[in-house]
Amino acid sequence: MGLFTELKDSISRVTDRLFSEEEPKRIGIYGPPNAGKTTLANRIARDWTGDAVGAESHIPHETRRARRKEDVEIERNGKSVTIDIVDTPGVTTKVDYEEFTDEMEEDDAIRRSREATEGVAEAMHWLREDVDGVIYVLDSAEDPITQVNTMLIGIIESRDLPVLIFANKIDLDDSSVKRIEDAFPQHKTIPLSAKEGENMDEVYENIAEYFG
Repeated sequence: MGLFTELKDSISRVTDRLFSEEEPKRIGIYGPPNAGKTTLANRIARDWTGDAVGAESHIPHETRRARRKEDVEIERNGKSVTIDIVDTPGVTTKVDYEEFTDEMEEDDAIRRSREATEGVAEAMHWLREDVDGVIYVLDSAEDPITQVNTMLIGIIESRDLPVLIFANKIDLDDSSVKRIEDAFPQHKTIPLSAKEGENMDEVYENIAEYFG
């Protein structure tokens, strides 16, 4: 009788665990163009899965379609969370093909600007409909008080989504994390360099705690 009871309890625990597991949380990586969103997405994905999410480039709007890396399990300090990383195109109020003409032919620049505009619309759709939380990436060497940042943070807050602000590119000489903290004091700001891998332990601790 004891063996039967133990077996029954063991099966019950396994079944409960299987059916109580939540779906991975879809965490959108948002921010303006060239803030380092894809670099961060690739850093997280490589650290925890060994795979990259997408191509990186110094040219704005390299990411023109949302890309998703599923089932990324992050563990830190006894806490863990499984997320789907959604690397979104950089959001801006205007995409001008002329900003690409130094890097490519005019026809390619026009096509890139058209695709980038479509990518902005797709990013906004994900934000309004399909994400459970947001990692907002800002270039800490740039002024964070812009129309785009204010608008996006406002949308995130109106949807009551959990959000972490990442002050990226702290490896640059003119980086200022305080400037970002002062711009959005209502949200936690974590400094990092996704390119150099600086302060990633704190990044993962906060992701596991905040989204878990």
